[in-house]
Amino acid sequence: MLVKDIMSDEIHYVKVPGNRANAMSLMRKTNVSGVPVVKEGTKKLVGIVTRSDLVGNPDEEQIALIMTRDPVTTSSDEDVREVASKMIENNIRRVPVVDDDELVGIITAYDLIADALSQIEINDPVEGYMVKTIPTTWEMTPLSTAFEIMRFFNLKVLLSLNKDGKLTGVLTETDFLNESEVVSEKTVHNTSVGTEGDKWSWDSKSVLYVIKNHLKFSDKDVKDVATSDMVTVNTRTSVSTCASKMKQRNIEQIPVTNVEGELVGLVRATDLIRALND
Repeated sequence: MLVKDIMSDEIHYVKVPGNRANAMSLMRKTNVSGVPVVKEGTKKLVGIVTRSDLVGNPDEEQIALIMTRDPVTTSSDEDVREVASKMIENNIRRVPVVDDDELVGIITAYDLIADALSQIEINDPVEGYMVKTIPTTWEMTPLSTAFEIMRFFNLKVLLSLNKDGKLTGVLTETDFLNESEVVSEKTVHNTSVGTEGDKWSWDSKSVLYVIKNHLKFSDKDVKDVATSDMVTVNTRTSVSTCASKMKQRNIEQIPVTNVEGELVGLVRATDLIRALND
């Protein structure tokens, strides 16, 4: 199977010069978490920008200074297994498709799951592909705190638990950003410096005003935002069945339980695509 067989040729992209507001607006409108960046007036790929990039650089407005330059790419005639290898080796979820130095599409880990892996009979259990260290939080945790927990784990998903420790919901990076806005905060710093006996320095006042942007979340708790209509798999569920469930629900991650129904892991599209090369 080749990239052109499953890639998305409905390309959502931003241009440089461009600003973060345009990129965020496009991502929210199209419900995607990353888009290619092209040079204005052309389809020449110059970078890729993700929601994580926007979150990590709230003080920067220009896309050219936020985006990842020289991203990993593929061609429409490359085998999907090769693309899977690129995603695994570079720990990425999406790869722009470039033919003749022009952006023609994009392929994601979800595309590989939905249109390639779900068509192959792989009976290996998902236990061999899941991650066991997963971010969880109490369902009544404020969103701002929950977001920091997710960031500390360097994952794009957070699972919520009730007071009894039972799984109640799933939040993705997209859910968090839909409940946030970038705000500016001004702080005042006294920069005067003096030495003993130097009354002029002690009496003088030098004030530095620093304006810093940061994400501000709504006052909601995790329970108010988390997806409670969840699908789960157990450790013995086959790779093919798990891929089919991701496709049916249009999701990129599924919590994993043991035979007793206890949460034991998380399997993501980026984990499952390893099965294409195993």
